[in-house]
Amino acid sequence: MPAAFLSSLCRSLFPTALAALLLLPGCAVPPATTAPAETTKYTLENTDRFMLLSGAADHAISCTGLMELPLADGRLEVVANLKNREAQPLKVEAGCAFKSAAEAVLEQAAWQSVTLPENATVSVHFTATNPAAKKYTVQVRETPR
Repeated sequence: MPAAFLSSLCRSLFPTALAALLLLPGCAVPPATTAPAETTKYTLENTDRFMLLSGAADHAISCTGLMELPLADGRLEVVANLKNREAQPLKVEAGCAFKSAAEAVLEQAAWQSVTLPENATVSVHFTATNPAAKKYTVQVRETPR
């Protein structure tokens, strides 16, 4: 009798348990969607190679990458990726101070006017005229009014 009782109990509970298991995933709450947090992992804020000069747009601009390209004639080319973190376009100027290996400033590249579209990244190129330039600092400032 106990074996028959267990068998009938299993047959009657199995469909109920299976239905409960199938309905259980429907009770899960999806994770809340949030905007990704701004990360500084890939920014080069105010390092020896990138500097934001004083201005109201400082909080809105970051440098997401710097690339050095030695040219065949010994000169140095620098590419800076400037990112606008604002939801509106920004106008800034970018310049580059090329330095010797001993950190002495050899030349200041001409300031370039740069328009950064909203939430976008723009690449800016600078090329040293002096082959002795081995280091640099990219500078960004507000466009003078």
